[in-house]
Amino acid sequence: MNRFNIKDTYKEIFKSHDNPSLKKHIEKFIELDTYLPYSSTFFCVTNTQDLTFEYISKNMTACLGLDKADLKARGMRNFWARMHPDDLEQWLQALNELMNFTLTEISLGNRERMSYTWNYRLKNAKEEYVNLIQTTTPLEFDSDSKPIIGLAHYTVLPGEMEMQVCASAKLLNCNDEYETVYFSNFSHKLLKGGISNRERDIIRLLVLNKTSKEIGVSLNISSNTVDTHRRNILKKLNISSTGELIGMLKINRSLL
Repeated sequence: MNRFNIKDTYKEIFKSHDNPSLKKHIEKFIELDTYLPYSSTFFCVTNTQDLTFEYISKNMTACLGLDKADLKARGMRNFWARMHPDDLEQWLQALNELMNFTLTEISLGNRERMSYTWNYRLKNAKEEYVNLIQTTTPLEFDSDSKPIIGLAHYTVLPGEMEMQVCASAKLLNCNDEYETVYFSNFSHKLLKGGISNRERDIIRLLVLNKTSKEIGVSLNISSNTVDTHRRNILKKLNISSTGELIGMLKINRSLL
C-alpha cells in the first residue's frame, strides 16, 4: 500500500464531523505523567479526527528514542511513516474491522467500556524495527457515538520476536473484568486450536495467576465451568499442564 494513501484511508475509517474538547482529559494525563517511572511503555492521547497526538508521555523517547516535540508537531502520519511496510495493509484492515464491529455489535451504552488492542512493527530512532502493542481506550465520541479520542497505551517488545498483526476488542463487565468480544489474526497455534473468546479470557487470567474460583467470579461463570474450559484448552493446544500453557503464552500476554 502507498504510504501517502494511509491518511485518507485512516480518516475514512474514523470519519466524523465533531470537534470535542480535550482540555480536562489532557490536563489530567500531564499531571499523571509526572509521577510515572520510565519503563518499556508509554502512552498518548490520540485524535483520530484530526490525526494528531494531543499528548505524548515522556516515556516515548526512552522507549523509541524519537523526539517527542517533533512527533507531536508532525502528527500521526509521521508516526505511520515509520511502520514496517509489510504491516500496513493488515493494520488498516484490523482497524476497519474493529470500527465496524463496534458500530454494529456494541450498544451505545457499552462503547465507553470498550478497550481495543492491535500490534505492528515500528522503526525506532536507531533505525531498528521493534514490536509495538497498542491498547486504546475511548475517551470521547462523536454525535454518532463513534470513538474519536483515545488513550493509547504502547508496550515495546524486541524486534526479533515474530508477531502477527492481530486485533481484539474487550468489554469491561459488571465485575470490572475485561471480556473478549472480538478477536482476529492470532498466532497460528491458537488459531489452529480453535480457541474461543471465552477461553482466551480464561488463559489471560491464568497468566495473571488467578484461581478457577477467582476467574469464575470475574467472568460470571462457575468454577466448574472454568475447569472444563481449562481442560478443553489443554486438549486443543495438545499440551499437558496449565504451567506449560502459561509458559507458552507469557510472551504474548498482551495479545490475549
